[in-house]
Amino acid sequence: MSNLSGFVKRLRDIMRNDAGINGDAQRIEQIAWMLFLKVYDAKEQDWEFDDSNYKSIIPDNCRWANWAHDDKSGNAMTGDTLLNFVNNTLFPTLKNLPVNKNTPIKKAIVQTTFADANNYMKDGVLLRQVLNVIDALDLGDYKESHAFGVIYENILKELQSAGSAGEFYTPRAVTDFMAKMIKPRIGEKMADFACGTGGFLTSWLKELERQIKTTADQKAYGESIYGMEKKQFPYMLCITNMLLHDIDVPMVYHGNSLTHDLLDYTEKDCFDVILMNPPYGGNEKNDVKNHFPDDLASSETADLFMAVILYRLKENGRAAVILPDGFLFGTDNAKINIKKKLLKECNLHTVIRMPSSVFAPYTSITTNILFFDNTHPTEETWFYRLDMPAEYKHFSKTKPMRLDHFDPVIEWWNDRREINVDGFDKAKKYTAEQLEKEFGYNLDLCGYPHIEEEILDPMDLIQRYQEERASLNAEIDRVLADITAILGGAEL
Repeated sequence: MSNLSGFVKRLRDIMRNDAGINGDAQRIEQIAWMLFLKVYDAKEQDWEFDDSNYKSIIPDNCRWANWAHDDKSGNAMTGDTLLNFVNNTLFPTLKNLPVNKNTPIKKAIVQTTFADANNYMKDGVLLRQVLNVIDALDLGDYKESHAFGVIYENILKELQSAGSAGEFYTPRAVTDFMAKMIKPRIGEKMADFACGTGGFLTSWLKELERQIKTTADQKAYGESIYGMEKKQFPYMLCITNMLLHDIDVPMVYHGNSLTHDLLDYTEKDCFDVILMNPPYGGNEKNDVKNHFPDDLASSETADLFMAVILYRLKENGRAAVILPDGFLFGTDNAKINIKKKLLKECNLHTVIRMPSSVFAPYTSITTNILFFDNTHPTEETWFYRLDMPAEYKHFSKTKPMRLDHFDPVIEWWNDRREINVDGFDKAKKYTAEQLEKEFGYNLDLCGYPHIEEEILDPMDLIQRYQEERASLNAEIDRVLADITAILGGAEL
C-alpha cells in the first residue's frame, strides 16, 4: 500500500455509508477485529515458514486468505454472500474454537479475542471495500509493517474521543515517560494488571528493544510482558498491538485482576516492574471487595489496584503508577491503610503532579505519577509539580501532551532540589515521619496554586465531590475519636 497515511480516512469514508455503524466507537471496533485477523494471518505465514508442522487453530474456510483476500479473479465474496458468511459462519466458528488449558497461547488468543466481538456492518458491498483496503497492507514487508504500527497507534489514539472507550488509552507521552524513568533491563518481567490497549506494554518494549544484542536477549524481550484486561474490546486491540510488536506469544489475558484473593499471591505471582494507570472513578461490588483484607477493602477501583500492586511487586522491584488526586488527599480508612502500607513496606521516592487535561477529553480529573520500589521503607519522598507548558492553556485532541513536555521533570530528576515559585512549592522533599505525623498520610503536596476556571464533566464533578466528602467525613471521625480518647471514653 503506497499511501498508509490515508488508511484510516479511507476506511472511515467507506464505513460512513453503512447503516449498521453508529459512531466512532463502533467504527473502531469494526476495524479492530478485521485488523486482528489480517495481522494474525501474517503471523501464521511466518509460523508456517518456521515450522512445517504448524497447524492453524482456524479452519481453512475462515482463514483470512480464503475469504477476505480478493485475488481479482472476480470470485471474491461480496454483498449478501459475504455478509451471510461473516455473520453465520466466521463469527460462530471463531467464537467457539476448541480451546482448553493445553491450547498454546498464540492459538487460544483467537477464540478469546472473538468471544464478544461484533460485526456491525450491514452492507456486504461496503464490507468488501473495507476488507480490500485492509488486505492491501503488506505486513510481510518490514518497513510497511513498522509504518503500520504507527498508524495503529493513531487508531488507538482515536479512542480518546470515541465515547467511554477513551478510558482504555493513556497518552503515549505519559507511558513513554514512565517507561523511560523506570529504566527497563533485559531479563526483567513487567506487568500491567489493567492493560487496556497495551500502551504501557508497548512503551516498555520500545525502551527494552534498544538493549537487544543476542538471540537470548530477543527471547527475553518476547517474554518480558504480562497484561490483563477485563473488557473484551481493548483486549482485542492489545493482542493485535502485541502481534504488531513481534510478540508472538502475548502473555495478555482476558480477565479481572481484582477477582483473586490478595493473600493467596506468592513469589511466582510477582513482577520486577509494574507500570499502570488503574481505572479510577469506578465502584466495585462486594464480591470483588471480598478478595481483599478488610483494612484494604475500598469500594474505589484505583485503591484496590494499588493494593494488588503492593502485593505483586517483587522484592527490589520498581513501579510507576498513575493515580487521581483523590488517592493523595483521601483519608477514608482503606486509603489511609494503603498509603501506610506503601510508605512502611516500599520506598515511595517520587510523586509527579501532572497538570489537568492530560486525559482530555475523556476526563478532567487531575492525576499524579507515583514512583516507588520494594527495597526498603520510605525515608523521604520528593514531590514535583509539572506545570502546563507556557504556550498551552490546556491539552486537547489537537494539542495533546508530548514527551518533551516532561523535559523539566527529567532535568530535575537527576539533580533534585527544592523549588519555590511565587511563594508556592513546586518541588519539595518530605520525610516519611512528616507525611505520617504532620499530614496524616495526606499526600496532596506541591499542588497547583492557582485554581483555574474549569467546567468539569458532571460525572467528574460528582466524583470529586464524593472523594472530598469521604475525606472530610473520615477526618471528622478521627478527630471525634481522638477527643473521645482524651475524655476517657466519655460519650459525646
